[in-house]
Amino acid sequence: MIRSLFTAATGMSAQQIEQDVIANNLANVNTTGFKKSRANFQDLMYQIYSKAGATSSTGVQLPAGIEIGMGVKPISTQKIFSQGDYQQTGNPFDWAIEGDGFFQLDDGNGGIAYTRAGSFKINKDSNICNSEGLLLTPALSVPQGTVVITVDKSGQVTATDSKGTMTQIGQLQIATFINPAGLTSEGRNLYAKTDASGEASVGNPGIEGKGTISQYFLEMSNVNVIDEMVKMITGQRAYEINSKSVQTADAMLGIVNSLKR
Repeated sequence: MIRSLFTAATGMSAQQIEQDVIANNLANVNTTGFKKSRANFQDLMYQIYSKAGATSSTGVQLPAGIEIGMGVKPISTQKIFSQGDYQQTGNPFDWAIEGDGFFQLDDGNGGIAYTRAGSFKINKDSNICNSEGLLLTPALSVPQGTVVITVDKSGQVTATDSKGTMTQIGQLQIATFINPAGLTSEGRNLYAKTDASGEASVGNPGIEGKGTISQYFLEMSNVNVIDEMVKMITGQRAYEINSKSVQTADAMLGIVNSLKR
């Protein structure tokens, strides 16, 4: 009975983490380029009283053993990089990646940050940056007098002035990873590479499995509210059931303690 108290406690702790992950998903349902997370769990060690296949005292092989589990623990929170819905904005600096890949940003510390949020701006120096002022990498600068900016699917960026003269100002490049789930989330719609993600493979959109660029669109969050609500209800019930296990074990201990009376 004491074991069941601690086992149920691990279940309650696990479901609390599940609810935390779901809450974060729902909080970011309208965050541009957000990717939902999923909590993964695994069972703990088992107390083995007899092993399957062991020979009994009568010389018969046991078809099944006796193993008592010790509960559950969270093993990871995994980012799910499925494609989010697209929203047409009409803004020439809103770009969405159709397929795999990340925009690259200069993090200001000599490193590269990665993002799926393609809402860009122009700073005072005419350089393209994100909402926080982090510069797009490779750098793109918009010439003075530009009236139209065009980005094709392959990432070529063209500026057109008031006279209709078209000038290619740069080539947009995106990064892909062998294991994007291994990226670490830094907040602010940014990711950083880790040993688990592998090194970034940088190249032009549409080449070697990289996604293409859609101008005038933003990729929205891939959170499905209905799915998250179902998970929330399931997690709540699982938490409640584990709390009932604690109450039941406590009641059984109370019965044992009252046997002398």
